[in-house]
Amino acid sequence: MALEDKNISYRIYLVAFVIFLMAIAVSVKLTNIQWVEGDYYRKLAKDRTVKRVPIPANKGNIYSSDGSLLATSIPNYIIRFDALAPKAEVFEKNVKALSDSLSKMTGKPSSEYQAEFRKARASKNRYLLVVKDLSFTKYMKVKKFPLFELGAYKGGIIIEQETVREHPIGKIAERTIGYERVDPKTGVLTGKGIEWAFRKYINGKDGEILKQKIAKGQWKPIRDVNELEPQDGYDIISTIDVYIQDIAHHALLKQLELYNAHHGCVVVMETKTGQVKAISNLGRASDGSYYETENYAVAESHEPGSTYKLADLIALLEDKKVDTSQVYNTFGGTVMYSGKKVRDSNDKGYGKISLARGFELSSNTVMVQAVYENYKSNPSQFVNHLTNFGLNKPLGLQLKGEGIPYVPNPKDKTWSNISLPWMAFGYGVSLTPLQTLSFYNAVANNGMMVRPQFVSEIKEWNKTIKKYDTEIINPKICSQETIDKVKAVLENVVKRGTGSKLYSKDFSMAGKTGTAQANYGSNGGANKHYISSFVGYFPADYPKYSCIVVVHEPDTSLNNYYGADVAGPVFKRIAQKIFTDSPSTNEIKNLNKKNGKQEINYADYSVKISKTQENKKTVPNLKGMPGMDAVAILGNMGVKVKIKGTGKVKSQSLQPGEALTRNTTIVLELS
Repeated sequence: MALEDKNISYRIYLVAFVIFLMAIAVSVKLTNIQWVEGDYYRKLAKDRTVKRVPIPANKGNIYSSDGSLLATSIPNYIIRFDALAPKAEVFEKNVKALSDSLSKMTGKPSSEYQAEFRKARASKNRYLLVVKDLSFTKYMKVKKFPLFELGAYKGGIIIEQETVREHPIGKIAERTIGYERVDPKTGVLTGKGIEWAFRKYINGKDGEILKQKIAKGQWKPIRDVNELEPQDGYDIISTIDVYIQDIAHHALLKQLELYNAHHGCVVVMETKTGQVKAISNLGRASDGSYYETENYAVAESHEPGSTYKLADLIALLEDKKVDTSQVYNTFGGTVMYSGKKVRDSNDKGYGKISLARGFELSSNTVMVQAVYENYKSNPSQFVNHLTNFGLNKPLGLQLKGEGIPYVPNPKDKTWSNISLPWMAFGYGVSLTPLQTLSFYNAVANNGMMVRPQFVSEIKEWNKTIKKYDTEIINPKICSQETIDKVKAVLENVVKRGTGSKLYSKDFSMAGKTGTAQANYGSNGGANKHYISSFVGYFPADYPKYSCIVVVHEPDTSLNNYYGADVAGPVFKRIAQKIFTDSPSTNEIKNLNKKNGKQEINYADYSVKISKTQENKKTVPNLKGMPGMDAVAILGNMGVKVKIKGTGKVKSQSLQPGEALTRNTTIVLELS
C-alpha cells in the first residue's frame, strides 16, 4: 500500500506541476496580451466596431462667363432613428407629435410613422430609415421636429448627407462641362471635360465622421459632430457664354437632323483671347435622337479637306512664289500626279483662273498645281511652313484628350510622290476641328495665334485663386502683307465663292468651305462617307468671333454633302444671331482712324449692379442680365421674383421705370 500511495503522490505532484506550468503560461500570455500586444488587440477591436467614414466635400460650382450655373452640387439628406436613444417617457411624450410633423411634410399617414417607431423600439432597431432625399431646407425643418430637436443622444436622430451633381442648363455643353465618376467595370476613377481636368480645384478636401458598428452590420454616427469638417472645392469660371452656347447647340442640332448626319460639332471662339464661348458635340443615338457623346471638336483628328488650303495660300504668298493674280489652267477639272487623279467638284473645270479665284471656288486642281510646281524640288520648305504654323503639334489645351495632329514629312519612310500634291487639298494630313479653328483664328487676329481657353478663373467666393490670361502660341504666323491678302480672299469666298449662299449684306463674314471624303480606301471604297465643314470669322472687317462647324456623314441620298450647304448654314445662323441680338457685338463704340484703317474697340457688355440699385422705387431694366444677378438685385430691393427658363433675362413682367409697391412680384423670362 505504501508503494501505491507513493505512486499516487507522484501522480498528484505531476498533475499539480502541469497545472502550475499551465497557470504560468496563461499568466505569461495574459501579460503579453495586456502589455506587449495590448495596443494591437485594442486597435483591432476598435477597427471592427468603430471606424472613420469619409464625408465627401461639396464640389465647387462651374459657372458660365455670364454667371449662369453650369454644374453644381446639391446636398441630399437622409434621416434615420436610433430607437433606443430616447428614454421611455421622452419617447412616449413625443412620438405622436414627431409622426404628425413628418406626415405634414411627406404626406405619409401619421399612424404609419407611429407604428414604425414603436416597432423599431420593440425590436431594438438603432438605424431605422425615416426619410431620404431631403433638401437642405427640409432637413433644417426636420431637425426642429419634436424628439429630433433633442439631438442624437436624447432624441435618437441620425443625419447622413450625400451630394448629387446637377447641370442646371440640362444637356447643353454637357460633354465639355464633363463629369467625374468610378468606372463600374474597372472600379477606376475616371472623367471628362472641365470637371475632370480641374478636379484638384473643384473637389475640395473630404471630412471624416466617427461611426460605430451596431446590429445587422450597420454603422451609425457616434456623435452629431464631425471629426474633421470637409472643405468645399473652389468654383470654376468657364469661358462658355450660355446665350451663344444655346444658339450654337440648336443651330447644329437642326442641321444634323435635316441631313440625318452621324455626328457633328461646332465651336465659337473669341478672336482676341481664344476664349471658347460655345462648344457643342452631338452624336446620333440608335433612336435617331442626338445628344452630347464624345468631344469631337477636341479629340477627333481627321483629314480636313479644303479648309487646309489656307495653309497652302499663306505658304505660297509668304515665300513670294506667286501672287494671288497668278493664272492656272484647271484642265477640264482633272490633273494627274503619279498616275493619280486630282479632280475639282466641277467636273468640267473652271477654265483659266487666278490663284485667288481658285481658292474662292475651292479648286483642287489650281491649289495642287500651285503647291506642287513651287515646292516639288524642295518639299521640306513647304512642310516647314506647316510646322511653323503649329499644325504638327497639339495645342496644349486645358482639357484632357486632345487629338494628335499629323503632317507628313519628307524624312518619313511613308513619304511618297503623291504626298505633296495630296497635302495641298487636305489629304494625308490630320487635324482636330479646334486645331483648324485656331489656325483660322490667327488670321482673324492679324497673325497672332492664341491657345483656346475653356476656363478663365478659379475662385473661392469673391476671392480669385487663379486667373488664366490669354496665352500666345505664335505671335505672328506670317507677315501682315500676307494676312491682308488672305483676309480679302476669305471674305470673297463668302461674297462670290463656294460660300456665296451664306452672303448677307446686313453683316459680313469670311471663311472657307470644306468637303472631305473619309474611309475612301476602306473596303474598296464601300465605306466612303463625307465630312462637311465651314470655318471662318465674323464680322469680316473687325473679327470678334471665329467659328468652325464640322458635320460627319450627312445622308448622301439627299444629294448634298458639300460644306457650303451642310455646315455653312450653321455658321451663318450663329453669326447672324450673335451679330443682331448680342449686346457684346452691337455695342461697338469709338470708331477711330489709325494708319488709314478703322480700328474697332468693343465696349464690354456689363451691368453695373450698384447703379441699378440706386433707385429702389422703380423697376430696373434687367434685359440681357444673367438671371442670377437679376434675382440678387430684385431681392435686395425687396421684390419677389418668379423665374422661367435659364440664362439671361429675355423679358420682364414689369417694365423699367414702373413704380414699385409693397410685396411686388415680378416674372422674369430667361433665354
